[in-house]
Amino acid sequence: MIHTTADAICFQSTGLVDYPRGWAWQQQLQQRLLADPAGPDAVLLLEHQRCYTLGRGASSAHLGFDPDAPPAPLFRIDRGGEVTHHSPGQLVLYPVLNLQRHGADLHLYLRELEGVVIDLLAQLGLQGERIEGLTGVWLQGRKLAAIGVGARRWISQHGLALNVEADLAGFEAIVPCGIADRPVGRLADWLPGLTAQQLRLPLLDAFARRFGLRLRPPNPQEVLEGW
Repeated sequence: MIHTTADAICFQSTGLVDYPRGWAWQQQLQQRLLADPAGPDAVLLLEHQRCYTLGRGASSAHLGFDPDAPPAPLFRIDRGGEVTHHSPGQLVLYPVLNLQRHGADLHLYLRELEGVVIDLLAQLGLQGERIEGLTGVWLQGRKLAAIGVGARRWISQHGLALNVEADLAGFEAIVPCGIADRPVGRLADWLPGLTAQQLRLPLLDAFARRFGLRLRPPNPQEVLEGW
């Protein structure tokens, strides 16, 4: 576990967010930290409208559709990893951190993001699992959380997506994260009736504890353009 003690700005969007807007918010926060590396870390929590994203260098062979005519908007972005799917009922956490304050190690950062989800599952009485050589969190062989990150001069972007009550049908059109033999799952299949809304604060709390941060709302000067 990474140990720091600092405030971090927490942005929560209650409505569904289209992918370009969420990406633009991350870029704004990243630019702030690039300009002032001593400034506060930040985290975005939101749910996306249906879409697919491809990591930098991801293979279109993992798409089960024509990329020029996707069943939902398709974006190639600057994170690691292959293709994934976002939809309502999936909680997406985007930490924008100065990683020099959090170990300065991207592999460690990925393991800590996995740890956030594993800690959250433990609170729910469930045992999350890592699989050696792969990134993400599984439960009884089903992948609940996809993780992909990017960083510029140690300032992070992107993060994790946790399936809570999302419709998983959108994953059927892709090879999720390029892993053909590992099905996806959602928490509501183990805990019927669980909603993404119910897990928002517990997920933020697990993230704050894992990274040693005190989350606070933005002040008026910190509000994002288009928020």
